[in-house]
Parts: sequence; C-alpha cells; structure tokens
Amino acid sequence: WHVLEVFAASCGGWLGGIPVSVGVMRANCTLSMVSSAKAAVPTVSDQAAAMQLSQCAKNLATSLAELRTASQKAHEACGPMEIDSALNTVQTLKNELQDAKMAAVESQLKPLPGETLEKCAQDLGSTSKAVGSSMAQLLTCAAQGNEHYTGVAARETAQALKTLAQAARGVAASTTDPTAAHAMLDSARDVMEGSAMLIQEAKQALIAPGDAERQQRLAQVAKAVSHSLNNCVNCLPGQKDVDVALKSIGESSKKLLVDSLPPSTKPFQEAQSELNQAAADLNQSAGEVVHATRGQSGELAAASGKFSDDFDEFLDAGIEMAGQAQTKEDQIQVIGNLKNISMASSKLLLAAKSLSVDPGAPNAKNLLAAAARAVTESINQLITLCTQQAPGQKECDNALRELETVKGMLDNPNEPVSDLSYFDCIESVMENSKVLGESMAGISQNAKTGDLPAFGECVGIASKALCGLTEAAAQAAYLVGISDPNSQAGHQGLVDPIQFARANQAIQMACQNLVDPGSSPSQVLSAATIVAKHTSALCNACRIASSKTANPVAKRHFVQSAKEVANSTANLVKTIKALDGDFSEDNRSKCRIATAPLIEAVENLTAFASNPEFVSIPAQISSEGSQAQEPILVSAKTMLESSSYLIRTARSLAINPKDPPTWSVLAGHSHTVSDSIKSLITSIRDKAPGQRECDYSIDGINRCIRDIEQASLAAVSQSLATRDDISVEALQEQLTSVVQEIGHLIDPIATAARGEAAQLGHKVTQLASYFEPLILAAVGVASKILDHQQQMTVLDQTKTLAESALQMLYAAKEGGGNPKAQHTHDAITEAAQLMKEAVDDIMVTLNEAASEVGLVGGMVDAIAEAMSKLDEGTPPEPKGTFVDYQTTVVKYSKAIAVTAQEMMTKSVTNPEELGGLASQMTSDYGHLAFQGQMAAATAEPEEIGFQIRTRVQDLGHGCIFLVQKAGALQVCPTDSYTKRELIECARAVTEKVSLVLSALQAGNKGTQACITAATAVSGIIADLDTTIMFATAGTLNAENSETFADHRENILKTAKALVEDTKLLVSGAASTPDKLAQAAQSSAATITQLAEVVKLGAASLGSDDPETQVVLINAIKDVAKALSDLISATKGAASKPADDPSMYQLKGAAKVMVTNVTSLLKTVKAVEDEATRGTRALEATIECIKQELTVFQSKDVPEKTSSPEESIRMTKGITMATAKAVAAGNSCRQEDVIATANLSRKAVSDMLTACKQASFHPDVSDEVRTRALRFGTECTLGYLDLLEHVLVILQKPTPELKQQLAAFSKRVAGAVTELIQAAEAMKGTEWVDPEDPTVVAETELLGAAASIEAAAKKLEQLKPRAKPKQADETLDFEEQILEAAKSIAAATSALVKSASAAQRELVAQGKVGSIPANAADDGQWSQGLISAARMVAAATSSLCEAANASVQGHASEEKLISSAKQVAASTAQLLVACKVKADQDSEAMRRLQAAGNAVKRASDNLVRAAQKAAFGKADDDDVVVKTKFVGGIAQIIAAQEEMLKKERELEEARKKLAQIRQQQYKFLPTELREDEG
Repeated sequence: WHVLEVFAASCGGWLGGIPVSVGVMRANCTLSMVSSAKAAVPTVSDQAAAMQLSQCAKNLATSLAELRTASQKAHEACGPMEIDSALNTVQTLKNELQDAKMAAVESQLKPLPGETLEKCAQDLGSTSKAVGSSMAQLLTCAAQGNEHYTGVAARETAQALKTLAQAARGVAASTTDPTAAHAMLDSARDVMEGSAMLIQEAKQALIAPGDAERQQRLAQVAKAVSHSLNNCVNCLPGQKDVDVALKSIGESSKKLLVDSLPPSTKPFQEAQSELNQAAADLNQSAGEVVHATRGQSGELAAASGKFSDDFDEFLDAGIEMAGQAQTKEDQIQVIGNLKNISMASSKLLLAAKSLSVDPGAPNAKNLLAAAARAVTESINQLITLCTQQAPGQKECDNALRELETVKGMLDNPNEPVSDLSYFDCIESVMENSKVLGESMAGISQNAKTGDLPAFGECVGIASKALCGLTEAAAQAAYLVGISDPNSQAGHQGLVDPIQFARANQAIQMACQNLVDPGSSPSQVLSAATIVAKHTSALCNACRIASSKTANPVAKRHFVQSAKEVANSTANLVKTIKALDGDFSEDNRSKCRIATAPLIEAVENLTAFASNPEFVSIPAQISSEGSQAQEPILVSAKTMLESSSYLIRTARSLAINPKDPPTWSVLAGHSHTVSDSIKSLITSIRDKAPGQRECDYSIDGINRCIRDIEQASLAAVSQSLATRDDISVEALQEQLTSVVQEIGHLIDPIATAARGEAAQLGHKVTQLASYFEPLILAAVGVASKILDHQQQMTVLDQTKTLAESALQMLYAAKEGGGNPKAQHTHDAITEAAQLMKEAVDDIMVTLNEAASEVGLVGGMVDAIAEAMSKLDEGTPPEPKGTFVDYQTTVVKYSKAIAVTAQEMMTKSVTNPEELGGLASQMTSDYGHLAFQGQMAAATAEPEEIGFQIRTRVQDLGHGCIFLVQKAGALQVCPTDSYTKRELIECARAVTEKVSLVLSALQAGNKGTQACITAATAVSGIIADLDTTIMFATAGTLNAENSETFADHRENILKTAKALVEDTKLLVSGAASTPDKLAQAAQSSAATITQLAEVVKLGAASLGSDDPETQVVLINAIKDVAKALSDLISATKGAASKPADDPSMYQLKGAAKVMVTNVTSLLKTVKAVEDEATRGTRALEATIECIKQELTVFQSKDVPEKTSSPEESIRMTKGITMATAKAVAAGNSCRQEDVIATANLSRKAVSDMLTACKQASFHPDVSDEVRTRALRFGTECTLGYLDLLEHVLVILQKPTPELKQQLAAFSKRVAGAVTELIQAAEAMKGTEWVDPEDPTVVAETELLGAAASIEAAAKKLEQLKPRAKPKQADETLDFEEQILEAAKSIAAATSALVKSASAAQRELVAQGKVGSIPANAADDGQWSQGLISAARMVAAATSSLCEAANASVQGHASEEKLISSAKQVAASTAQLLVACKVKADQDSEAMRRLQAAGNAVKRASDNLVRAAQKAAFGKADDDDVVVKTKFVGGIAQIIAAQEEMLKKERELEEARKKLAQIRQQQYKFLPTELREDEG
C-alpha cells in the first residue's frame, strides 16, 4: 500500500481515486473482520490455531491502520483528481458498451462464465438503485460545494455504473431476443452518457457553488439520467409486460373520466352477479401477481397480463353497476371507488415490478403485500356500496377476500411485518383474540335470532380481528426466527429505509384522499392527521440521522430535507384548514397544488435515505430459526383456514338459520378456531426470544463457577496442577483476550434486555461461550504463578466475574427485552455496572502481571482499539464545548509526553519499571483518543477536526512502537540496540504530542494559550510550596547582603503590571483569540517574574525570621492560585455571550484576583513593621481560608480520593492550630500571631482537601458524604470565627474578650469531633483504631506472612552448586535441601496466615477486644503474638539464607540444621502465644495447629536430610596419615590443639546462648513465662 500511495501521488489524475477507494473499501470490510476474529479467538480450542488467528487479527488491524494513514495522505496528494478519475471510468464504460452493441449486431455477444439471465437481471435491478442513490449524493455534495465528498460520490457513482454496465451486457448476451438485447445496450449507453454529463456538471458547479444557473442545469441533467435509468430497467425481461399492463389499466381507467355514464342495459341482479364474479377474479389475479414475483420473469409477465384483463372486465362491470345508480351522488360515489381500485391496481403492479427487479430490497415484500391488501379493501368497499344482497352476505364475502389476502403474510416471514416488538405482538394477539371471541359469539347469536345487520357487523369485526392476529403472528414469528442464535442478526443503520418507505406510501395515500372529490370532512381530517404524524416521524428521523453521521454533506442534506418536508407540510396544513372551513372546488384545487411539493420532498428524501451507506443490514434467518417459527405459523394458518370455513358456514346460516347439521358444522369450526388461537398464544409465549438461551447460559456459567471453586480449593491446599502444555505468556494473552470480549458484550446485553428481545439470545449465547475458555485460561495462569496471594487474586477475581455475569443473566432473563418491564431495568443497570467493575479489576491485575514480564500485546491492542474508535462515524453526543475537550486533550497529551521522557530515563537505569510506565501510557492514550474524538467533533471548521483526529492517530502509532520497544527491553534489559530504538521512539512520541498540541491551537489559539499559561502557573505554585518548606526549615537565605527595601519597589511595580495583565485577560474572553492568547502569555510571564522577586525579598528578610518569610511567600502563592482560577474561568468564558453563566464565574474570579493582589501589596508594606505584620498575616490567612472554603463548597469532584484515616489525621493539625490561636490571642505577641497565621493556613487547607477527597470515595454513601462535608464546613467556619476574634483582641486586648476564646475553641473542637465521627462512618463497620495493639498484631502477622512468601520465592530461584565429578551417594542432597526449605517456607506461610485468622476470630469472640478493656493484658498478649510471628518470619528467612549458602558451598550443614531447628522453636512459641486465649475446638485453632504440625514435619525432614549428609560426610572423609615420624607427631599435636580449641568455642557458644535466652525471657509476656515454667 505504501508503494501504491507513492505511485498514486506521482501519477496524477488517472489514479486519483485509487488510494482513497482502496482505503475506504478495505476499512469497512476489514474492521468487522478484525473484530469478528478477535471475538472468535477465545472460543478456539486448538491452542496453535487460536494463537495464529489472534496474531493474524493483530497484523490485519495494524495493516489496516497503516492503510488508513496512507490513503489519507494519498487523498491529500491527489484527492481533487477523483472527479476526473470517475469521469474517465464512465467514458471507458460507454465505449465498452458501444463495442458490446457492435458484437451483438454481428451476433458475437456471448455471456461470460457464471452469467445467467436471471442473475444479471437481478444485478441490474439492484444496482440501478445504488446508481440513483449515489447520484442523489453527488447532486447534494456539488450543490453544497464540498469538493472532498463530491469526489467520493463521483467515485461511488462510477463504481455503481461499472456494475450496471456489466449487468446490462450480461442481460443482452443472455437474452434470445436480438431487439431486446439492442434496446438494453442502447439504454445502458444512454445512462453512461448522461452520467458523464452529470459528473462534468458537478465539477463545474464546484467552481461556483452559489451559481443558480449551474445548479438548475445540474438538476436537469440528473432528471435526464434518472429517465435513462428507468428505461434501462424497463428493458429487463418481464418489465415491459408489466408496463403494458400498467398502460392498459391507465387506458381503461379513462372510461371513468367522462362527464355522464350511459344508462345500464342489464337487469340489476345480472349486473350485481357479474360485478361479484369480476371482483372474485380480480382478487384472485392480484394474489397470482404476488405469487409470480417469487418465480421466473415469464410468470410475472403472464400474471400481470391476466390481471390487466381481469381489471378491464371488472371496470366494465363496475361502470355497468354505476349506470344502475338512482341518483347522481350514488353514481359519483361508485366512480370514486372505481378510481381507488384503479390506483390500487397500478400500485400493486408497480410494487410487483420493483420486487422482481430487486428481490433483496428492504421492505419490498411488505410493500407488495400491503398493495395487494389495498386492492382487496378497495374491491370490498365497492361491493359493499353496490350490491343489494341479503344483509350479512356481502360482509361475509368481504371478510373471505381479506382473509385470503393476509394469508400470504405467513408464507415465509423473513422480514418485519410491522413495528411491533415481541411483547407488543403478545398484547395484540391477546386483545384481538378477545375481540374475535366476542364477535364469533355475536355471529352465532345474531344468526339464530335473525338480526342480520348485527350479524354483518360482527362478521366485519371478526375479519379485522383475524387480520390483526395474523399480522401479530407473522411479526412474532419473524422475531422468533431472527432471535435464534444460529440466525444472523441484522445491524441497525443510520436510517430505517422501511420506515421511510412506509411513511412515503402513507403520505401519498393520505394526499390522494385529501384531493379526492368524494372525500368527506372526516376523511379529510383523518388524512391530515396521517400526514402530520408521518412527516413528524420523518423529520425526527432526519434529526437523529444528522446527529449520528460524520459525513458533513449527509448531515446538511438530512437537515435540509427535514426543513423542506416541514415547510411543505405547514403549507399543506394551511390549505387543509381552508378546505375544512369551505369544501369549495377552489380550496380543493389549492390543496391539490400544496400536496405536490410535499410528495416531491418526501420522495427525494426516501431516495437519498436508500443510500447503501445509511441502510441497515437485514437479518438472515437460519434453518433452526425457521423451525422455531413453525408452531406459530401452523397455529396461525389453522386459525385462518378454520375462520374462513366458519364465515362460509355462518353465511349459509344467515340465509337458512333452521338447518341443524350446519349449526353442528359451525360449532366444530368455532372450536377449531378457539383451539388454534390458544395454541398460537401458547406458542408465542413459549418461544419468547432469549429465554431458552438465558437458561442454557445460566447453566453453563454455574458449571464454570463450580470449576473455579474446585481450582480455588486446590490452590489453597497447594495442590493445583501446573499446566505444562502452554507458556504463561500465551495463557495471559488468552485470559486478557477473553476478558476483553466479555467486557465488550456487557452494554449490548443490557440494551437487549431492556428493549431488544430479538438480540437477547444472540448476545447471552455469545457471552456464555466465553466462560469455559475464561476458566481454563484463569486456572492455567494461576497454576503458573508462584506467589500464593497473586494466585488466589486471579482465581477470586475470575469467580467474581463469573458470579456478576450470572447476576446479569438473571436480570436479563427477567427483563426479557421488554421495554415496558420498567421494574427490571434498574436491576439490569446495576448488574451491568457490577460486571464492568469485575472486568476492570481483572484487567488491572492482568496488565500489571503482563507489564512485569514485558508482555505488551494487550496494551498494543488497547491503543489500536482506541485509534479505531477515532474513525467511528457516530461519536457520542458532545456534553461540553471544544474548550472543555481541548483542556483534557492537552492534559493527557502532556502526561504521555512526561511518561515518554520517564521511559527514556528508566530504559538506562531501571528497565524493569518500563512495564508500569507502558501501562500508564496505554491508559492515558485511551482517554486521549476519546477526548480527541470529541474535540474533533466540536471543532470548527471541519478541517481542524480532521487534523486533530489524524494527529491523535499518528500519536497512537508512536505510542504502539514505544510500548513494543519497552516490552522488548524488559525481556532483554542489556540490549543496547533496543535501548537506542526505545529512546528514538520516545522522542518521536514527544514530537507527535507537540503536533497534537499545535492542531488544538489551530482550533482556538486563545484557549490553547490559556491552557499553557495555567500549566506554567501550576508549576510556579509547586515551586512556591518548595520555597515555603525551605523557609520553614530556616534555610532560605539571601545570596548577598541585600535588605528587603532593595526589593520592595520591584515587587510593587511587578504586582501593578500583573493587575494590568489581569484586566486584559478578562476583556480578552470577549475579544479575538489572538488578543486572548497575548493576554494569557503576558500574565504567565508577569506572575513568573513576580514570584521570583517576592522569593528574593523573602530571602533578604533572613532565615532568623522564617515565619515572616512564609507569610510573604504565602501572599504570592495566593495571587498565583487566584491567577490560575482566573485563567481557567477566562478559558471557559471565551467567545461566550455576556449573559452566559461562565461570564459570572469570570467576574467572580477577577474579584478574587484583585483581592489577593491587594493583600500581597499590604503584606509587602507591613512586612518590616513589627507592630502590624502579625495582624496583616492573620488578615491574609482569614481571606485565604475563606477562598479555600468556597472551593470546598463547590460541586467540583476532586481528581483523586483518599482514605478516611487521612481525613482523621488532618484533624490533628486543626487541634494544634486551635491551641496556637488561643495562645496567640492571650499573649498578643506578633511572633505568635504570625506563627498561628502560617500554621492555620496549612492546617485548614489540608483538612478541607482530605475531607473532600475522603467524602468522594466511591464506597461512601451520599448521606455520610453530606454529613462529612457539612462538618468540614462547620469546622472551618468555627475556626474562622476564632481567628477573627483573635484579630479583634489584637486591635483591642481586654480580659473579657480573651475569656471568650475558650468558647470559640470549644466550637471548633465540637466540629472536629463530629468530623472524626463522620470519617469513622465512612469506613463503616471496618473502621479501626490504627493505634489498637490487636490491629498492630494482625498487621504484623500479615507482614510476617509476606516476608515468608518472599523468602519462598527466593528459594524457588536457587540452583544447586556445581559438584566435583566423583561418584557420590549424596548427589541429590542440594535438591533435598531446596525442596525441604521450600516446603518449610510454604508451611510457615500457611501458619502465619492461620494465626492471623485466629487473631480475627478472638476479636470476633470478644476474648480480645478490638479496643481492649484491659489494655495492658490484651496488649501484652498481642505483643506476644507479634514477637512470635516476627520470630517465625526471621527464622524462615535465616533458613532460606542458610539453604542458599549451603547449596552454593559457602556454609556448613550444621548451620542449616540450626536454622531449621530455630524455625521449629519459633513455630512452637507462636502456637503457645495463640493457645493462651484461643478456643481449642475452634476452626481457626484447628487450622493453626495443622499448619504448625506441617512446619514441624518439614523442619524435621530438613534436619534429618542435613544430619544424614553431615554424618555421611564424616564417615566418608578419609584422613591422610603422614608416614614420616616427625610429620606424624606434628599431625597429632595439631589435631589435639584443634580439639581443645573447638571444646573452648563450644563452651563459649553455650554461655552465649544461655545469655540470649535470659535476655529474651525478660521481654516475654507473662502467659508464656508461666507456660514455660
């Protein structure tokens, strides 16, 4: 593709369309292929095949991303040439058709392999619609002057014309009629010629988009092409015959236009009989036309010819009947009905023609069925009007005709019949069955009593109910069919073409009724209501479509079409109102004129909406789905059949009610109808979509939960078998893949459960299919993990995910996709949220584990997925402005840049930390991609949005390369080549971040400058915090002998400059982006300068007076914070109207800024005045606390949360500050006041921050949060009152005022107490006192367990030392040591955990208080347990070191034996410490005893192995005795000397051990001493 891109860019016009078309076509096809492949990977049982499929999907996704980038660059290089390329293509097609015509003339035209007449005819029919649709888009794009989309539409038109030309050639080559072949090729060539002119005109229209003359010429050429296209379609076999039939109907209908009809020459009965017979024939012919559309083209030709003949006969019979009419009004009514039949017949033939041309067209089958019903209904209306049979007879005939027509609905329901949901179908069946039951009882009753008018009415009601039942049954059967998991579910498009087609038909019918002279006022009103209802629905659909599409041309066209439909509807409604007031011919004529623009607007909109880009993909029903439909269809067919028999029987009974056998037959039919309806209701209820699948899925997930529980038990007992057939990396990848796929299904299942029953079965089956692979992968991963805690975490989180999925399925089953079951929707939402949390938890664990070992496949996939979402055509509805998204994009972009820099550093120093940084980058890019998509959607003009999207995608590519290099470097940390590559990738990422920022700046330069300035100011604030720390420590000194006076003027001058910048900043919000950018940059520069001069001034005060230094720096820090808030407010208010709420925030921020600058100036002036500087500092602190309180009371949620313990810890600062404030109030010394001011500022700020962060923790309830925030405010207000009272005392110190300090401090203390209680409530029942000895004990026990596990892990990595090559029976001693040491480590780990459980049990039983009553006693017991646990951990650690030294040859077996014995001894002490208070029969104590025994056994084994080795060594060590005498004597003396030395060392070692034991005994708890005694 890269080669293609370069080649295309260099070749110019003739290749103009290739890269983009390649990119677009491949993108659309392969995106779904990639997602399907990824979804299939977890379900493939063959490991090799699964890995290969996964890798191929990744490669395809990567290639697709590269192709997309390349096609975009190619488009930039040669995009304008697309129109020329399309024009060349069409000219070539025209020439090819000319060649085909010459071959046909010479009888040399032959069909290509695989071409048949039927196939080519269908291709031509379906392609003709695609050509029409792409041409409509071409016209719209050219009219809007959008060059890019005009090129796209021209290319699509050329592609569609290519298929059309090929199909036309195939039809001509396959037909046996030379004339038809020539006509087809000529008409196709005309289409090509007209299309070439259209593309040429579109190209000209782009040059002058507003030129009305060119627009008009474009429209004329488009009409000519449309006409040529229709001619081309009409050349298809069978189409001409349908046209002839249509023409014949039109000619026959002219008989109805005469002013006066000739009087009838036949008797009434004969005329009536002929009309009935003609009606039956015409109705039968209509059914044959519907049937013929499913067969060969010849069948339709014959059926349409017969229908035309029957219509002619029927029309003659109708005119004869009209001649029988007694009055002019009756005659007009009959003629009006005949006109309706004529129109309905024409529509039937048109619908049949359309379906035969394109059988796959959406809703074509339904439109044909509706047209056939319209013919039947219009015939029934005429028969009702004209015949004078015995009452009830014509109603029965009408009913039989209606039932015959609707029977076709049940033949093969593979399309939606109506908009009813499954539950609506059930309701409809229930209602109609009730109506049918009542009307059948009425038919029987009225036939008996001879009340024939009532009998006829009941027959009519029964007929309508049966039609309703049939429609509901057909729709329910369709929904059952597509809900079968084996069926292929359809996909919702941008618009529903069925809705548009139905609306179009309904509006046309209603307009026809409006202008019909025979329409009554009620019919006019009904028609107006229908028009209003459907035009409103169309406008709403257009609004939704325009908001969803990313195509700007389509967006504008939908909006424009909605306006046209709305305006023409409004004009029509005006004429209808006038007509309703006066039914004159003039008003009717005005109404007729007003309908034309509406019909044209709706037809144009329907044509545009039929574009393949917008339409839905219909569902494909599987054979299993068809079998599931059978019970419903059989019941419905039986119902219709028996109902027809019942109506025929009732018809004869109405004439002769005294016929007992006929009554018996009627009862039989009535019983059959009743049974079939019961069967229908049962079938529909039993086949409720998704219920069976939910049950299967629930059973499957329950089995999986049992499997994971078994694995957890095995892991606890440390008997989980390791999977050796696959690597841990492959298992982790499998687990990640399956968890991701489960996560993707959560929202679709929730949506289906709430209101899409047909999708429920598909989604839950898909979900359940992932749980077996999930359990296999999770258990496999756990079996490979050495750390027991991590092992249990993976298994527990997997079980949690399975349990949350089970809860989700139960909720989904109860909801069932019923939108009216509102009571289940909350449970579905809650279950979905829990499941998402479970997925997030396990993904965090997996990512951490993967990043530790350099596995970055999941991260790369996550970045690639985020990149692909950038191209989605339908971003979510923006909830903010461009500025909001710009701010967050900048934040995440800079975070990525910082991470990239850190990765460069860590690649050299700590490569093992790269995994965590790569994970952080992946997370940040995910947020950046979403925010970037929203920023692009809200950016103006569109080019800026396109640029932002492209650059964010480029950054994604850079992040992928960097993450991959990080993974590679973790695997091989010393590879210098990979390090260099990583550094290059990190630099590339930093560059791409700067490109993203520059694209954002192009979106709004002013706000981008504000974001940059805000970042600079936040840096200054952090720097000032550091300076305060230096000042507090007394290390902030001047570099030379400057005094504060040297800096005062400079500070005042810079502060005034900052005030001027502030004014410019505020006014900049309402001015141009350039001015705003200038003001933001200037203010950032000035605050930087001001901070520097104030720091110099503070340093010049000298480190002898740190409190005054802090006062001064705090003053500038307040200014910097206020400026930061002001910049943020300015950015939010940029380009907003004066009455926007953000303008009020801006004014508030400006006031705070002025206040803080004024405060700084006052502080600067008072800083050298020892008499007032304390007072000044206190005033500044009070103002600062008020501002902090305002921030605390705002509704902004803090960025991070903290623990309640943190909040409690911060209240201690308030208590200290309160004491200081009271002391300062009593002493009135300025030094005390300054210290109080500084301390108060920090204490209150820290308390408010911690309180708000703790309150907004996700686990804190709303009630507790409100309470904590209230007492946080109360505490601050009380403290402010205290400070203000101190200020009053400073100005006028009196004993009375000083006495009041106690009351103020009590108020603060009370609020602090309430705040602590609120913090305790945040923790709920789990809240503990961190100082509680029992809590300390448990913490230490858990720490000891962790220490032991770490030691065990260290043992796992040990390898036996190299041995001399000699035959030796103790060859496996090192292995024995390691295995024994490992088992001791595992056993002690279990022991300490058991002790921890025992500790909790004792607390629960009350034997040890969580806050002990007798602190000394319980505390001493806890200390005993702690020291014992520490001893176990220390001994195990020593054992591991001894084992390590022993296998490496650095230590003796004696040291190993000693360490093992020490483990056994410390274990015994731990058991004694716990036994003192524990219940001997308790579960925890039994577990503790078992764990202790395991430690003892393991220790004994190790001691035995080591002793055996030591004794064996002693036996085997041969002493070499020297044979010479002197040497021998020397050898003896040396041996004796060594023996005496060893005996002395042994004695010393025994004394040392005794002393150690005596010292330890002093610190043992009393219980242990007594026990030992």
